[in-house]
Amino acid sequence: MQPIVIGHRGASGYRPEHTRGAYELAVALGADAVEPDVVVTRDGVLIVRHENEISATTDVAAHPEFAARRTRKVIDGIRMTGWFTEDFTWAELRTLRARERLPALRKASASFDGRFPLLRLRDVFKLMDRVSSRARRPVGVVAEIKHASYFESIGLPVDELFAAEVNTAGWNAGDGRLTIESFERTLLDQVYARGIYGKRIFLLEATGKPADQVRLLGRSAPDYADYLTDQGLYGLSGLVDGVSVPKSLVLEIGADGHVTGASDLVDAAHAANLEIYCWTLRPENVFLAKTFQRGRFRADFGDWQTEFRTIMGTGIDGVFADHPDLAVAVRDELAAEAREDR
Repeated sequence: MQPIVIGHRGASGYRPEHTRGAYELAVALGADAVEPDVVVTRDGVLIVRHENEISATTDVAAHPEFAARRTRKVIDGIRMTGWFTEDFTWAELRTLRARERLPALRKASASFDGRFPLLRLRDVFKLMDRVSSRARRPVGVVAEIKHASYFESIGLPVDELFAAEVNTAGWNAGDGRLTIESFERTLLDQVYARGIYGKRIFLLEATGKPADQVRLLGRSAPDYADYLTDQGLYGLSGLVDGVSVPKSLVLEIGADGHVTGASDLVDAAHAANLEIYCWTLRPENVFLAKTFQRGRFRADFGDWQTEFRTIMGTGIDGVFADHPDLAVAVRDELAAEAREDR
């Protein structure tokens, strides 16, 4: 079975991420689903932004009326300075416009700065209903819920807000279109306990510890790496539907930074009866493994085809891609080759 292609924050290689333009283009380019990152406003509205700190993805700095909201915070152990969604109401945030997060790298996308307003999660659900009808195929939503334990600590229960939003939007039908993912397994359990039965995917990093476990256990919290062992993966079976990892864990990378093949992580996850996804497939040199970089410039496209093929040839269940059309093209090539070999 071929992997699904998930438009990472929409078609974020072509349009400013988490905008109507990015989501619509992702579907037009063949994505099977789109991935909104979910954060919360002061008045409990779920909106879609890469992070709750929004200085890099909006024009908030150009709004003098919000200058005094700039502040410093520690979010999941990381010190940040900027403007945070939880310090704004939705009425205030809807006056902002989206900007390209990587303008030096993606200048064409940056040319759309200022054209798109911010979106709520409910807007994404409505949009996907419309584009699914137009495309005559179901398009899924892979909702990544950010910083749940942090938001809960300041009186914003994301699990409760998310469950209400999903039910109101009619996206709790059990039709396979909804996936919930988080770096905090506690949040996945809470959402399930509230009767939201979408697929649950546990996001794992190569290093570090889950923020919810750090809040609960401190230094005794398990490392993400503990979940990536055979024992750790089997321990997750039945508790979540799958895991999602950075692509570096799917590739076998030597000490010199060059790829020597694929790791056995996909097979290990499947042996534990878990689905496995990876992020993020991007064609620019700056994001490619050293083996696949070509030319001198960070923004140049390298040998993305070979990297994508190596990852998608592992039997992985899905990939997140900033340029969905490129991932779809490689998937279709692999499928055609498989048919010829039968």
